[in-house]
Amino acid sequence: MKPFLTIAMPKGRIFEEAAKLMRKAGYPLPEEFDETRKLILTIEEAEMRFILAKPMDVVTYVEHGVADVGIAGKDVMMEEERDVYEVLDLKISECYLAVAGLPDVKIKEVAPKVATKYPNVASSYFREQGEQVEIIKLNGSIELAPLIGLADRIVDIVSSGRTLKENGLIELENIAPITSRLVVNPVSYRVKSGVIDELVERLSQIIEQ
Repeated sequence: MKPFLTIAMPKGRIFEEAAKLMRKAGYPLPEEFDETRKLILTIEEAEMRFILAKPMDVVTYVEHGVADVGIAGKDVMMEEERDVYEVLDLKISECYLAVAGLPDVKIKEVAPKVATKYPNVASSYFREQGEQVEIIKLNGSIELAPLIGLADRIVDIVSSGRTLKENGLIELENIAPITSRLVVNPVSYRVKSGVIDELVERLSQIIEQ
């Protein structure tokens, strides 16, 4: 009997796309799986246990071994330097990190303020550009910061660009493309290598189709 695999997955769009991908790979995830409000789900026939978490917490669960495997956005991997293996680009939930702000607004010449929920990514990016900025960490509604005068610019995820447009903001610089990745706990990979390798192989075949 194979050991059960514990998988941490983020709620929302990534969860829906990842569940669809796993079904295509032949894993029997029931349809009600998508509608549940439970935080821990055991799918006996798939020999899997799922932990549903906030996107930023997935890699924490994997790093500490409470989940063997996780699905996390590349943005989280860039922001959170965690001791996990990144084994597969799932090529779902495509978007990108960008710098945005109000059009025709003069930026402060000395240490402009940048609001973001990715302070490490933003700091590294502007340092590479030779710019000194003041980072303001926010957890949500990043687009609000320039509108109320809290920040000169923002660094955030852009998907369709609709949210920026509806709030009168424009994209100024593209930082990096983002997709969701399969990450693995190093100890789990040694102990459950067979079942993890099978998961990676089955998902790889679907992605390449």
